[in-house]
Amino acid sequence: MKKIQLQWRRMACSGTKTFAFAVWMFAMVMPAFGQKLNTENERVIQSERPDGRHVSTRGFQQHLLRNAKPKLAFNPEFTPEEFEQWRSQVRVKLRELMNFPEPVPQPPPRKLWSQEREGYVLEKWELYPEHGSVVPFLVLIPDNATPESPAPAIMCLPGSSGTKENLAGEPPLVAAFEPDDRNHDGWLHAQRNQQAVQFARAGFVAVAVDHPGNGELSDLAMHRGSTMDDRSTLSRYLIDMGRSYIALSVFQKQQILTWLRERPYVDDSRVAVSGHSLGTEALLVLSALDPQIQGIVWNDYLAATIERAKVSTMPNQRGIRPTANWLGHCIPGLWEWFDYPDLVAALAPRPLIVTEGGPTHSLNLVRKAYQIARAPEKVSIHYYPQYSDPNDRRDGKPIPEGLNATEWLDHANVNAAHHYFKGYLAVPWLSRQFQLPDPGEVYPPAPPEAVSGGVKEWRSEGVKE
Repeated sequence: MKKIQLQWRRMACSGTKTFAFAVWMFAMVMPAFGQKLNTENERVIQSERPDGRHVSTRGFQQHLLRNAKPKLAFNPEFTPEEFEQWRSQVRVKLRELMNFPEPVPQPPPRKLWSQEREGYVLEKWELYPEHGSVVPFLVLIPDNATPESPAPAIMCLPGSSGTKENLAGEPPLVAAFEPDDRNHDGWLHAQRNQQAVQFARAGFVAVAVDHPGNGELSDLAMHRGSTMDDRSTLSRYLIDMGRSYIALSVFQKQQILTWLRERPYVDDSRVAVSGHSLGTEALLVLSALDPQIQGIVWNDYLAATIERAKVSTMPNQRGIRPTANWLGHCIPGLWEWFDYPDLVAALAPRPLIVTEGGPTHSLNLVRKAYQIARAPEKVSIHYYPQYSDPNDRRDGKPIPEGLNATEWLDHANVNAAHHYFKGYLAVPWLSRQFQLPDPGEVYPPAPPEAVSGGVKEWRSEGVKE
């Protein structure tokens, strides 16, 4: 009996201690419930220590971003000789970062079918870039392109959700690949993004290619009503194998370019690459590695990705700061050596058009590179119409830390709602560079605000800034 009473006393004592501990924990945690994060106070990541060190790993990472100095960054003080040497160093290091697989002999590309279109022939081919892989692509051959009179050529790369079929103005392969209904000035973005057919109508042989995991290269995306696979997972596995999403994309597209140059109806001295949005990343690596590419159409804004990461720190109410882009944008080791404006600067003196502006200090690095390369007339830079007036841009001072995604775009002079392929700029510009006849008005045409902002003047007077 005494043993039972003792056990009850111990249980009661234990229960009392457990209850007391629970009350203490509740008292400690209670102030956090219902307490809103003061996001304004947390905009900028700061150390509260007198030595300036950070306890949080995110704070330490911010320290690294603030002090990042890529080893092969472009130097505006380069002499022409130093610039040429630097450009060669960039090409060597970038190729090293790509870590391409060793080439293995593969079957030649095979034509699947050919169909007549108004003013051009549409062909479908497939490439065998490496063991286990097939990459279909479309070719638009204008009627004027013949072995007796070869035409210039261009490889067209879509945005993140785009497909080669939409680039070529063709119906989607399946209903799930139907583009969305975003529009501007009465034209769907999907219509404006049909860059391959726009170039073909102007006399270019145009090749349209999917990105890895997109469109016909996707796995089960159509069952989710999407054109895109989970490309972060694709990217993660590629990185774990020593590769990357961009490197895979470039490796495939390099081989299509090689095939394209060998076509008897193509003038291999006039070959260009055009990229919209995500397509600019493969375009950038392709063009930096291949000096034979003689025209670059950058249809996106241009900014330093290190700067974007550094200033995008405004948390939301859940305490989450702006996240990084999905892994498909990652080239492991890139920031140790250079950033995007450095790589674009390395394209000088080849003809380049940037159609959607960006932070002016990033664009000025590119302008300076073309001046050093003695070809300032070869670069053409355009802003979104609402930022065409310098007084409407946030220029002349560093972009501050503590921005959310929307604020970053505004500081970068970007109107994301009007992010689509600017064929009305790119097609006449490249036609002039490659000495083709003036294509006239490109369809879809420029929206009214772009015309009033200077597109017509640009066509006759040069770069409009």
